[in-house]
Amino acid sequence: MFDKTDKLSVNAIRMLSIDTVENANSGHPGLPLGAAPMAYTLWTRHLKIDPKNSKWLDRDRFVLSAGHGSAMLYSLLHLSGYQVSLDSLQHFRKEGSVTPGHPEYGLTDGVEATTGPLGQGLGMAVGMAMAEKHLAAMYNKPKFKIIDHYTYSLVSDGDLMEGISHEVASLAGHLNLGKLIVLYDSNNISLDGPTDMAFDEDIQKRFKGYGWQYLKVADGNKLESIDQALSEAKENTQQPTIIEIKTIIGYGAPKQGTNKVHGNPLGKESVAVARKFYHWSYAPFEIPAEVYSRFRELVVKNGEVHYQKWQAVFDKYQKEYPELAHQFRTSFANEVNEEWSQKVPVYTAEQQLTEASRATGHKVISAISKCNPHFWGGSADLFSSNKTDAEDSQAFEPENPRGRNIWFGVREFGQAAVLNGIALHGGSKVYGSTFFVFSDYLRGALRLSALQGLPVTYVFTHDSIAVGEDGPTHEPIEHLMNMRAIPNVNVIRPADANEVIGAWKVALASKKTPTVLVLSRQNLPVLPGTDRLAAEGVKRGAYVISHSQKAIPAGILIATGSEVQLALAAQSKLLENEIDVSVVSMPSFELFEHQSQSYQESVLPNAVDARMSLEMGATLGWERYVGRKGLALGIDRFGASGDGTEIINHYGFTVDNVVQLFEKHLKRNYVSQGGSIND
Repeated sequence: MFDKTDKLSVNAIRMLSIDTVENANSGHPGLPLGAAPMAYTLWTRHLKIDPKNSKWLDRDRFVLSAGHGSAMLYSLLHLSGYQVSLDSLQHFRKEGSVTPGHPEYGLTDGVEATTGPLGQGLGMAVGMAMAEKHLAAMYNKPKFKIIDHYTYSLVSDGDLMEGISHEVASLAGHLNLGKLIVLYDSNNISLDGPTDMAFDEDIQKRFKGYGWQYLKVADGNKLESIDQALSEAKENTQQPTIIEIKTIIGYGAPKQGTNKVHGNPLGKESVAVARKFYHWSYAPFEIPAEVYSRFRELVVKNGEVHYQKWQAVFDKYQKEYPELAHQFRTSFANEVNEEWSQKVPVYTAEQQLTEASRATGHKVISAISKCNPHFWGGSADLFSSNKTDAEDSQAFEPENPRGRNIWFGVREFGQAAVLNGIALHGGSKVYGSTFFVFSDYLRGALRLSALQGLPVTYVFTHDSIAVGEDGPTHEPIEHLMNMRAIPNVNVIRPADANEVIGAWKVALASKKTPTVLVLSRQNLPVLPGTDRLAAEGVKRGAYVISHSQKAIPAGILIATGSEVQLALAAQSKLLENEIDVSVVSMPSFELFEHQSQSYQESVLPNAVDARMSLEMGATLGWERYVGRKGLALGIDRFGASGDGTEIINHYGFTVDNVVQLFEKHLKRNYVSQGGSIND
């Protein structure tokens, strides 16, 4: 089945990767030299792709979780006919190139996910496999399998050391993701040296314990054995499969089998040795014509046939099931039916209702779900606390893949990586949830949401010290500012039910930015005027929720979330003392920063220096809005355990304290570096 041209093609991948790394004088040659045979076998004999239609919806997905081996991936993409030229390879790791040091989604044609942070690629592959299983259950009909593909991931020893690999592998086994196949480049070497210095677990027992099928290829250079293992893996659609393929890192180089070939260019002399080992007589970046022909025959032409067959089936599907086909197209276009907003209650201050923003969020999620079949998500074992299950949906389970409530279990990091994978796959609008303080566990994956431009929605509840009795371990302090520090993330902390609705509208409208919704456990009143102001105000990030009586206020109180009601109460008390201030609700720094200067001036006039922020979290960052002459009432130490209301009072979030601090500020005519009130 495999001939001399196949072996030549494997060596072409190896040498093209070496040339790419050497030319850049930077990169990781070890993985490409060892893993090229498994990658070649997968791409030419099993991977269902069409390089001319690289976004084809029913293509197989390949995720290089070991993203440091990017030179191999770029070589495969070039040889397969993607928009990755030899010139692109020659600009590897150079500014402005489409071949960055680690693969980046949206930058390089054919790259399915941004990888490099080890373990996360595997997590995203699990998410892709979940999306495939879910969408197949939703849309496939007898004789019409419009969603029917595999997800493959290539992982390293390092990937399987990361804690996230345990989380997502366990979940994949539980969900019987039979169309997930993982190629494990098992070479027993990591960056520092032999893996047995820190890693000697039995991978077979480990993955069988998760419910996976385990296969092994003893010699990673035997194409026939790799091909046979892949075929066997595809036959088992009830279990995910891991294929442990024993390889030699840096195979063919003088220092093969050691960490010396992991992350450094081989060098001129070692490259010469490798060329001789592979009998490679071609110049750098020169590829034999028969190699291009083989890839054209096995990848490009076969890809065209697969795509055309699928398109013919889908054309008939559209005629047979026009409504489903329309739903299918709109879901992959990331469109949202906005009729959901008509299914949520109307909130006015006159009703004198109080409701935790997490509870409002539950009503919103259920309304969105009823109007948008492609909307689904879940919680890290906190549905009952986060209130993020959709009322009209069942659990997503092996026997019920149509379910839209995902039980992630206590796997926060895994949850976020899976959400990224679902979003990357397409056809879904996804969200996940946990307590805000546990966002620490998943921040790395949220960062990749932002870096990849994925509109994942993160619902974080129990937003402050108001959590109370659970104490400082469960009370977020620095978390708001941590989230705000991540580029391309919209962090929204709503003040009441109407702002929650507005926040979800922002999240659903997003195309390339993840949204963080920070919601309360404690009840919040519906604030005056938000039924009119919140939708536009949240969209703009900040708005004047209560104007001063005079055109130019004596000061401005700026607050977020539950503290907006405190600011309004303090405004009334200050007015009794003849101090006329305005109150600004600022649910989102990021959205406000995107507004015009004229709008920002209308909310925070430059002429008004006397400003005070109110937020039950770290004060670092508030100087942007209160200025050097302002005050920041916040918390720059850990919380405490006790009754929530008592804890809030203890930290100074009372009307009397706010009024006292602001009055003292005015009397002192504070003009130095600005204050920070932390106790």
